[in-house]
Amino acid sequence: MIDRVITSGTFSLDGGTWEVDNNVWLIGDARVVVVVDAAHDAEAIAERAGGRRVKAIVCTHAHNDHINAAARLAELTGAPIRLHPADQVLWEQVYGPEVAYTPLADGEKISVGGVALEVLHTPGHSPGAVCLHAADQGVLFSGDTLFKGGPGATGRSYSSFETIIESIAERLLSLPPETVVHTGHGDSTSIGAEAPHLGDWLARGH
Repeated sequence: MIDRVITSGTFSLDGGTWEVDNNVWLIGDARVVVVVDAAHDAEAIAERAGGRRVKAIVCTHAHNDHINAAARLAELTGAPIRLHPADQVLWEQVYGPEVAYTPLADGEKISVGGVALEVLHTPGHSPGAVCLHAADQGVLFSGDTLFKGGPGATGRSYSSFETIIESIAERLLSLPPETVVHTGHGDSTSIGAEAPHLGDWLARGH
């Protein structure tokens, strides 16, 4: 069972602020869920979880628009926050040292409601960016690493176009082409739809 909540707010980095809509994904069954990217509105996310136990709040990366509801959602649900520690510098911009998280590791598997989510470390959009691959379901939760139309943005601090291309080419485009890609913003896509365009992304440089 995969649910989506679209929440709205702002993304701020390097002195700029932009209005954004975020996809918040809930994966699980009738009893327990994992929340991917607690953005903007903890109450709306908790409402969608309903009476189900929230096993974990997994952050695909620590840009403020993907974590700014994580602490409040953790308070509401008692769930641990999970983040790759390479994004510590971005985490501290939002929460400082006051809010703790449990580190994610590449290759770790998070099981929920019969679904195994494998953590794929895919740096580039940020140093600690991760994707979550549910191989048995043929689904990838890509955060801001891969979108419909290309890689996530790399023009700001702590990002690298060369690194995100390497992550996508080596970790994501090798997945089965029918894999559905649920993104951090906008519409879903598939590995098969995006893979033929790698050369185009390299040519345009973003």
